Amino acid sequence: MSDNLTTKDTVTAAWNMAIKSNGITAKLIFHSDRGSQYVSYTFADIIKSYDGLVIQSMSRKGNCWDNAVTESFFKSLKIEWIYKHKYNYRSQAELSIFSWIETWCNKRRIHSTLAYKTINEFEIEIYNQNLAA
Repeated sequence: MSDNLTTKDTVTAAWNMAIKSNGITAKLIFHSDRGSQYVSYTFADIIKSYDGLVIQSMSRKGNCWDNAVTESFFKSLKIEWIYKHKYNYRSQAELSIFSWIETWCNKRRIHSTLAYKTINEFEIEIYNQNLAA
């Protein structure tokens, strides 16, 4: 969680955390909106550093439907968790939100866009399909 909107402190930090915990084992498409952090030279250089293993994809201008899953996630996070808690310190909020994502959202909450599987179940299914291919 960043206290500013710089590329370094938002998307680059999130990218590095995701890569550290998941790694890239096959080609992937990184999809985002056209926010300044995603179109920056800094982030473009990070994507290019993977020599074609990562392809950057962006929404068309004014096409909000491309990010419906992300918007739904943030709505759920706010309604199911954040609005029900009071945080005195930023560190409390960070730990609480991390815990909600890692213990509830990824492991136990089913998602309609994933054929009513949890995120972890879906990832295991994709991993096993890739092994079989």
